[in-house]
Amino acid sequence: MSTLKFCCQCNNTLYPKEDRERRTLLYACRNCDHQEVADSSCVYRMEIHHSASKCSQDPQDPTADPSLPHTKCVKCYKCNNPEAVFFQAPSKGEEGMALFFVCCNPNCGHRWRD
Repeated sequence: MSTLKFCCQCNNTLYPKEDRERRTLLYACRNCDHQEVADSSCVYRMEIHHSASKCSQDPQDPTADPSLPHTKCVKCYKCNNPEAVFFQAPSKGEEGMALFFVCCNPNCGHRWRD
């Protein structure tokens, strides 16, 4: 069984790296220049899969998230601001997805769903 290897200089994780000239497998540190020859040619890769319910939660501050889309086609019901951020999330008790809006006015921050 393979174990994690750590750098003897900075104690960070060593990652597999190919030395094409010598055709050997190395373990290299991504923090410093330390490299060592691998004692085995077997490399394991860990894949982490999250369920959709854990990943699709309501963001805490969606107006500060640059990956969320903005729209100027809807107005906030509370302050009449024309700009809002929107995202989809599973709705409770119903099937399918719901579209949620958050007002971009920093003094408002009103949330509503469509």
